[in-house]
Amino acid sequence: MEPTPTPTRIAILSFDGFNELDSFIALGLLNRLRAQGFSAELAGPGGHVTSMNGVNVELQRPLEWANEADVVLFGSGIYTRAIAENSALLDRLQLDPLRQLIGAQCSGALLMARLGLLGDMPACTDTTTKPWLVETGTVVLDSEPFHARGPLATSGGCLASQYLAAWVMLKKAGEAATREALSYAAPVGEKAEYVDRLMARVKPFVPLA
Repeated sequence: MEPTPTPTRIAILSFDGFNELDSFIALGLLNRLRAQGFSAELAGPGGHVTSMNGVNVELQRPLEWANEADVVLFGSGIYTRAIAENSALLDRLQLDPLRQLIGAQCSGALLMARLGLLGDMPACTDTTTKPWLVETGTVVLDSEPFHARGPLATSGGCLASQYLAAWVMLKKAGEAATREALSYAAPVGEKAEYVDRLMARVKPFVPLA
């Protein structure tokens, strides 16, 4: 009898005005590893959020669920700067990099900075968010789409969400499972090249991967 996979609970934080590419690409890729115990769900304040393009989404988990999840990913959105200034909202998050993997996509890095999670770690983000992130004292990596240090990671550019998802897979499920999941989603005729490119970007940040 095969052992039951260890559950990996993943909270993808999505607020009003969220970027669909950030939240849905990570959600779709990470749930390819359900057989390995992965369960990625959208979490946020209230019961529903509306994306930057007007898509209404029912959230699967409340915001506080992120505090007990194994992985927390901050998506980006058009209202992130206002959310970063909403201390009453952010105070509901009590995250701990000693027991959680925590990552952010584009403007989500600003929320990590406001929560004091980045410390002296440089971060990736989008060009709009860069000056706001710099104001927090964070060094922004202009020419890199992905950067990680230990249990923390950031990515810049909407489609860089694939790197964030691959990093979580690699850290939690290992290289073989990660390659299989990414290959399933990769474009036909380009699968090997696609997976190799993603792995080449992410593996240097995962020791002994």
